[in-house]
Amino acid sequence: MEFHEGACELKLLQTLDGHTDRVWSLAWNPATGTAETPLVFASCSGDKTVRIWEQNPSLSSSSSSYSSWNCKAVLEDTHTRTVRSCSWSPSGKLLAVASFDATTSIWENVGGDFECVSTLEGHENEVKSVSWNAAGTLLATCGRDKSVWIWEAQPGNEFECVSVLQGHSQDVKMVLWHPTLDVLFSCSYDNTVKVWADDDDDWQCVQTLGEPNNGHSSTVWALSFNKTGDKMVTCSDDLTLKIWEMDSTSMQSADGYAPWRHLCTITGYHDRTIFSVHWSSEGIIASGAADDAIRFFVEDKDGLVDGPSYKLLLKEEKAHGMDINSVQWSPGEKRLLASASDDGTVKIWELASLCTGNGY
Repeated sequence: MEFHEGACELKLLQTLDGHTDRVWSLAWNPATGTAETPLVFASCSGDKTVRIWEQNPSLSSSSSSYSSWNCKAVLEDTHTRTVRSCSWSPSGKLLAVASFDATTSIWENVGGDFECVSTLEGHENEVKSVSWNAAGTLLATCGRDKSVWIWEAQPGNEFECVSVLQGHSQDVKMVLWHPTLDVLFSCSYDNTVKVWADDDDDWQCVQTLGEPNNGHSSTVWALSFNKTGDKMVTCSDDLTLKIWEMDSTSMQSADGYAPWRHLCTITGYHDRTIFSVHWSSEGIIASGAADDAIRFFVEDKDGLVDGPSYKLLLKEEKAHGMDINSVQWSPGEKRLLASASDDGTVKIWELASLCTGNGY
């Protein structure tokens, strides 16, 4: 689908209040957003809680059928410090929650009620991020102790640590599994992205994306993959977004690991730290930054003389009253985006195409 600057507008559908401190992170339940199952997402905060939000679909079929979002549950009294990150299992049944109290809790949806069924301990201090692999069999956590842990899901909601990965020289900000492969990516205060793969039950760092290979020159805050998993976008304190491509022509080992190479850098659009980036299934990259704005980028199909490049599609000034910590596209067909901020709110947006009125 072609996108052109000025052809879209961002509509604020609802502002969700409830958290009493900054909202750090958002996670959409991947098993929701169908005709039978309304969209659900989780938000987590410095107030030590996770809130579960569910869309209340309108009975009407009009363009205002988004109606309202309701808080269906508050997960509390489990963590003693900030809840920094949350991640749904692929089935949508389990929610992993990472906290500054050095633990990760696992919550199960049992008939609409959420129960804490497991607590993972081991990190020395703040756990910053948590992520499930595509099969829901592995969980990754990372933290200020510079380590990345890989946990294997066992029957009965038990989790066994199968590897502790020491490779970063600073605080690890985020972990994310590849959407189809059991390959793990971590980004850090040490300005690098590291790629981890399992070689005969031994997890190893198979690639480091850093400044020497066109990487970032400051803290890497977040990363996201495109729909097919052959491209990745990273965002940084150096005020740039970088696009990376899987180089499938040069397999590095017998297990078929393909290295990543720098494709292009999106620069000149941000003047404050970029905290979050998320790539939609349609190919729209959203970024959230410390200047309180949300920006949208798409591939520039014109003028590919110097290789692929990306252009600004839309910028929403003052989308929040303070830093934007997380932007996340919803699953399903609707072009909905949730954003979370230091201002304590979550906002639900629709990116609509002006030419058709609804953007789908």
